[in-house]
Amino acid sequence: MGFFNDVFEIISKYYYFLLQGVGYTMLIALTGTVAGLAIGLLSGIIRTAPLSRNGFLRALHKIINALISAYIEIFRGTPMMVQAMVIYWGFALFNGGKTLPLIPSGIIIVSINTGAYMAEIVRGGIMSIDKGQTEGALSIGMTHRQTMFSVIIPQVMRNILPSVSNEFVINIKDTSVLNVIGVTELYHFADIIKRNSAKTFQTYFVVCIIYFILTFSVTRLLRLAEKKLMGKENYVICGSQSDSKAEIHVKEEADHHDD
Repeated sequence: MGFFNDVFEIISKYYYFLLQGVGYTMLIALTGTVAGLAIGLLSGIIRTAPLSRNGFLRALHKIINALISAYIEIFRGTPMMVQAMVIYWGFALFNGGKTLPLIPSGIIIVSINTGAYMAEIVRGGIMSIDKGQTEGALSIGMTHRQTMFSVIIPQVMRNILPSVSNEFVINIKDTSVLNVIGVTELYHFADIIKRNSAKTFQTYFVVCIIYFILTFSVTRLLRLAEKKLMGKENYVICGSQSDSKAEIHVKEEADHHDD
């Protein structure tokens, strides 16, 4: 019973710190995921765009593709903790020791890291769409940009939603590494509570439960959103000649017009 008394004491005494940590954690994770998705969409569209016939534009496109590929490989191949140190202290190095505010720093770091993963997710999503849809859109006079934003991207967003959701959940947990530069997220406050209360295991037990509640709740909400976007499993194609329900519907309409 002593253990649970300690747990309840930590929650009741330091709940403000815990709530503040949860708020900053969710702010950084959500903003970083949305910004990372925007980076991924832009990168994915550029990497899958057809090369221009113009020599200069063609060369420029290849250079940009090479830079995007390098960005993806570097940020997917190094830990976020190291990236946080390099970006935060690198900014200070080139600005006379002046550092970025901590919360914006955390958002920037998570956004850039997430963008590298999102770029590959989006590229895979675009490549998974049947090429006939792109050819059909171009054949009726749509530009590549119109085809992307009106035909391809809406389908890609629906297809990659599970992966985006997974990245969001990962970011909720990975914000803890930002503690190395002093970002005041949940893990940072856990460290403060541990020092003040001298109850290490109880403190991290509480924080572990909070992280689990956050990720479990977000996962369930995002799965519900996925089901809503997928629509009904069974539906009748209007005017179908092979579905009895559609045939009856068509017949009833014909009878109505005859009347």
